[in-house]
Amino acid sequence: MKVGIGYTNENDGLSSGKKVAEIAIKNGGIKRPAFVIAFCSGHIDHEAYFKGLQSVVGINAPIIGGSAIGIITNEFLSYDGYPSGAAIIESDNIKRIVAAVDGLDKNEKLAGKKLAKQLSKIEDERLLLIFYDSIKKEPTETSPPVINASPSLIEGIEEVLNLNVPIIGAGVVGDFAFSRTKQFCGSYVDSQSLVGLLLAGDFKPYFCIMHGCAPKDGIYYKITKSEGPIIYELDGRSIVEIIDEQYGNKEWRRQNPVNRLTLAVNHGDRFEDFNEEKFVNRLISGALPDGKGILLFEPDLSEGDEILFMLRQGMMMIDSARKNTKKLINEIIAKGEKPVIAFYIDCAGRTADLSDTLTEEASEVQGICNQHDVPLFGFYSGVEIAPLHGKSRGLDWTGVLLIFAEK
Repeated sequence: MKVGIGYTNENDGLSSGKKVAEIAIKNGGIKRPAFVIAFCSGHIDHEAYFKGLQSVVGINAPIIGGSAIGIITNEFLSYDGYPSGAAIIESDNIKRIVAAVDGLDKNEKLAGKKLAKQLSKIEDERLLLIFYDSIKKEPTETSPPVINASPSLIEGIEEVLNLNVPIIGAGVVGDFAFSRTKQFCGSYVDSQSLVGLLLAGDFKPYFCIMHGCAPKDGIYYKITKSEGPIIYELDGRSIVEIIDEQYGNKEWRRQNPVNRLTLAVNHGDRFEDFNEEKFVNRLISGALPDGKGILLFEPDLSEGDEILFMLRQGMMMIDSARKNTKKLINEIIAKGEKPVIAFYIDCAGRTADLSDTLTEEASEVQGICNQHDVPLFGFYSGVEIAPLHGKSRGLDWTGVLLIFAEK
């Protein structure tokens, strides 16, 4: 397997796409691109960027990806300006199937089913990569954004396609204003789409999840009134009033998404020592305009579920990125295998600008990959998808590091 990674930061989409592809091909010594994973700033003309990439890699190499807030490589880490990048992979031993469907904003589960029907099983399959539009409805002056639901689309895929491989991917966002995004769907560009890349062959995927939240006070609440992604009451009380008490004021109601505070479900024993890997966190998109409830990024919490409030901890987040990256690469090397490419899907909320940290947590991943000469390509996402507690699921405020390894 050969890997080439390219990056640039300029506002001309066509020129940017050409430069990124040319740099990647030169760096990787690529002659026959098998597939391309590419992302660009939401402020770039995506169709022009796609054409620029395609003018270099040709029409036979499918390009998947789409909008991103920022790009991460071995040398660069940026979410300012017009960052764009791509990883181009060449391999004679990898088999692939690419599929894409539209209409995600109309019915996420149906979109997942349609995608799965196009992704017929292949021998020795190893991994399913998926990317989709996070934004169903853009925010307005009076309402927070509405997000496409990852649980529903994953459920749709799994109902049709019986895979014994990890599903890893992301819901994409193009800017911090939660504007509409676009997806690269193999051979074309679209929006409100779901794209999948099923891979098989002589490689092994390894992955880990970076966390960084801690319980605020350890108090559990039961959801007593909810509807889809909206939660109205905890223990029979207004959740908005409870959060007012958590902050000591009502200023948080103006935040989209809400800073620092998240909700979480503990998938472990509530009386055991805190283990961040047992908690699935949910970002709060914002308070409803009428102040009667909150809107979550994902609609998978319902009446009867027990939750607790979590605080996003900057230093814990950085430590998690460092610890888990080291552990994963050391595990691969200990097995006598070679890390070929590291792909990092990083929540945009983990940037230093939004996390109030002095350093970027992704720089920890960057530094460790550089120590081991592992090519790195990543982007800042809206929702991260990876298996957790035996099930692929949408995650919030995490980083998902995926590494392809060869014997």
